[in-house]
Amino acid sequence: MNNFEKKLDNYAMLAVRTGVNIQQGQTLVVNAPLEAAPLVRKIAQKAYEAGAKHVYVEWNDEELTYIKYKHAPEEAFSEYPMWRAQGMEQMAQEGAAFLSIYAPNPDLLKDVDPKRIATFMKTSSEALRNYRSALMADRNCWSLISTPTPAWAKKVFPDLPEQEAIDKLWDVIFDVTRVSTEDPVQAWNEHNEKLAHIVDYLNNKQYKQLIYEAPGTNLTIDLVENHVWHGGAAVSEDGVRFNPNIPTEEVFTMPHKDGVNGTVRNTKPLNYGGNLIDGFTLTFKDGKVVDFTAEQGYDTLKHLLETDEGARRLGEVALVPHRSPISESNLIFYNTLFDENAACHLALGKAYPTNIQDGAALAKEELDARGVNDSLVHEDFMIGSAELNIDGVTNDGKREPIFRNGNWAIEW
Repeated sequence: MNNFEKKLDNYAMLAVRTGVNIQQGQTLVVNAPLEAAPLVRKIAQKAYEAGAKHVYVEWNDEELTYIKYKHAPEEAFSEYPMWRAQGMEQMAQEGAAFLSIYAPNPDLLKDVDPKRIATFMKTSSEALRNYRSALMADRNCWSLISTPTPAWAKKVFPDLPEQEAIDKLWDVIFDVTRVSTEDPVQAWNEHNEKLAHIVDYLNNKQYKQLIYEAPGTNLTIDLVENHVWHGGAAVSEDGVRFNPNIPTEEVFTMPHKDGVNGTVRNTKPLNYGGNLIDGFTLTFKDGKVVDFTAEQGYDTLKHLLETDEGARRLGEVALVPHRSPISESNLIFYNTLFDENAACHLALGKAYPTNIQDGAALAKEELDARGVNDSLVHEDFMIGSAELNIDGVTNDGKREPIFRNGNWAIEW
């Protein structure tokens, strides 16, 4: 086995053991692009070796996606194959684990009418609502990883020949996911412990507000009462420890859906539905986006915000130091899994119910009464930089530094 194959083998092992942490007799569902076939085969082998009963793979092909968006009739985008939605929901109910390999082409749909994209995004979100809600509540183990594709690699490394770009992107992925270390699983155990230490500190603080200041950003965010910070590993309903994102560098919690005021500017492009949104600002009043601008992807951003009432409100606030390994690569990935772990970010749309005490057990009406945002969407966008300062406001009104110049103002 050559060096690359060994690292790919370790990556598959990491996805199975640390990502979804497959259990004896459990089913694993893998969502993957066709280009990920070599990795998926290794994942399947590792899963069966760990005791999986079934490994089901849902393949996707971006070329077919593009063909449909360009040539299908309008009504096609208002329909979703319910057999698939019901199948995913059934798998979730039966305790399956879910692994998604996320590697979209950022420019795939740049010449497609944004309205078509927005229509189908809403249609699919409605159809998959129960399945996605189960994952966001950590009822099932789930994880998100990535793999290079020619289109994505060329976007990140436009000056390199295609195969060199793919090889270079693999090297970066192996580095930032700690696969290049001698023992990736142990490296992740140590990383999870460090994030857990930060989480404990912030949960004990129970800040009332976070105040953000940076060029183009002056924003105050109220946090819900009894909010819960998370980061690194999560625990499923059955008590199984898993890592939702590989890589991850964030700790995150829940803003109050009515308590966001001011303006924020993005610092990295947002890849949404095969289109890039960049150079954008959002202005909030009492939690709701009341004005926005965008230098690129204005219509795409407009359709995102119009998905439903909750799409104009925040569901997540996440802290990531500018000195994170992904940020220090000095790359823009055009892939939210990586870019969100290179910078502090916020998310428009649905909140994770686990970010409020006992939230996973609360009914929708109870969550709403406590300030928990609900939406068909959950879209992270990056706002962190070396110029970002963040203060926390305690319940007695004291203002304390959390971030200075993009990094923790607290020694860990």
